Amino acid sequence: MKTISLQLNKAAQFLAANAIEKLEPQVKAAQDALENGTCAGNDFLGWLHLPSTTTPELVADIKAAAQTLRENCDTIVVAGIGGSYLGARAVIETLSNSFEWLSNKGENPVILFAGNNIGEDYLYELTEYLKGRRFGVINISKSGTTTETALAFRLLKKQCEEQRGKDVARKVIVAITDAKKGAARVTADKEGYTSFIIPDNVGGRFSVLTPVGLLPIACAGFDIEALLKGAADMERLTGADVPLAENPAAQYAAIRNALYQSGRKIEILANYQPKLHYVNEWWKQLYGESEGKDGKGIFPAAVDLTTDLHSMGQWIQDGERTIFETVISVEQPTHKLLFPHDEENLDGLNFLEGRRVDEVNKMAELGTQLAHVDGGVPNIRISIERLDEYNVGQLLYFFEIGCGISGLLLGVNPFNQPGVEAYKKNMFALLGKPGYEAESQAIKARL
Repeated sequence: MKTISLQLNKAAQFLAANAIEKLEPQVKAAQDALENGTCAGNDFLGWLHLPSTTTPELVADIKAAAQTLRENCDTIVVAGIGGSYLGARAVIETLSNSFEWLSNKGENPVILFAGNNIGEDYLYELTEYLKGRRFGVINISKSGTTTETALAFRLLKKQCEEQRGKDVARKVIVAITDAKKGAARVTADKEGYTSFIIPDNVGGRFSVLTPVGLLPIACAGFDIEALLKGAADMERLTGADVPLAENPAAQYAAIRNALYQSGRKIEILANYQPKLHYVNEWWKQLYGESEGKDGKGIFPAAVDLTTDLHSMGQWIQDGERTIFETVISVEQPTHKLLFPHDEENLDGLNFLEGRRVDEVNKMAELGTQLAHVDGGVPNIRISIERLDEYNVGQLLYFFEIGCGISGLLLGVNPFNQPGVEAYKKNMFALLGKPGYEAESQAIKARL
């Protein structure tokens, strides 16, 4: 099986000679700080060796819980926000048949997501859809008090108990939460739910290879052992003992920081496979929440191509030259589809007759890369062999370790998120939550 490869020359040409190599001492220092636990945020490094240290016993427990849900549910709702759902959704949507769930005839349960917004229409429509369905819930929350997730779980718990009875609800509601404390832990223990632990030393955006991601992925019918194997192989290939010249994640971290230092403030992650849309979304949180602090940080944006060439393509091609582009390229599609012949040929496309649709897509990818580089956009290419559990596992860990190194090169703590609390304080004050009276008065004076 092939491993992820990088093409950097179409980005390096925008930098001074040896710009990446000159960062090697800082890259090595960052790698060692992560490995030795001497960096800022070192109490959140539990993700670093998760792929190689996840025990067979934990995997077996996750698979058993997934099997119980699969046997007793036609629909499973994953309640979580941010890292508590994006990793699982990224993997599930990447590996799933894009249309099977619409028929409700697939061998796997329908996986839905809630607790990631406060949209009343969304939640109403979800609860209406679930009426009459044999649904279960995976509630993912360390505290159990995150507003979006707690609100959704309260609705889902009540509906599940009313539709299926409390005894069945206990079987088909699973909690992934703190080991000892928090509202979700109290509820899980009181109700007798099967539960899994979110490790204290793993932050949400790095949690996809914990039960947070592995249980929903297993419920969807995918091989979590192959996912972990791909991640473990990438862990070995990107370890602190692997020098920059041989380490793809270190190279990615180095070149994106070199580009940032040269004035490229926005990174656009692009894919040419619609199935990768939620990998983009997961990546945006991973890098945005890790690096955007202390007045620093590359802004993470994402596009689905070729779709977004007809909306964002003009800006990427001719807009302000503060961007660089990173493309995830998939070498082999899962299926084969040939372009058909048409007698009238009104669209002028008979020259493509008999050729694979993926060949057309690949030429669009190559042509776009050349156009963007000619337009002044540095271009990094990440190539993976195919969309399967092993390769997606590689990709997830590649981005995680690259993020850790990159954040330290940037000079920030990649593992905290102090800025996300500001909106919560204002929201609670505006809603009149007990304990926020002083903040409420201060906000009212500003309105």
